[in-house]
Amino acid sequence: MSDCLFCRITAGEIPSKKVYEDDLCYAFYDIDPQAPTHFLVIPKDHIPSVSAVNEENAPVVGHIFAVIAKLTKELGLESYRVVSNIGQQAGQSVFHLHFHVLSGRDMTWPPG
Repeated sequence: MSDCLFCRITAGEIPSKKVYEDDLCYAFYDIDPQAPTHFLVIPKDHIPSVSAVNEENAPVVGHIFAVIAKLTKELGLESYRVVSNIGQQAGQSVFHLHFHVLSGRDMTWPPG
């Protein structure tokens, strides 16, 4: 989608601080970090949110979680939170599936 911020980032049209990239997903540091370590992992194909995950695109979501596990090990993160906001009321501001990975501080519960 030409008007999607994250599609434009994966296409290289908008600069980002890359953490990881493969054929299916892209990871980059958040420009407004909410923790000492805060990066996002997104599919390269446009999926609007978790609510749009189906049998056809579910394998990429599993792959993203495997990438998250790999990256957190490589970065030495023993404790972290993975967040995906679904819908405007939940705080989703970019309607392209993404997972925030946050670490390096105490995470309160409940969030929000």
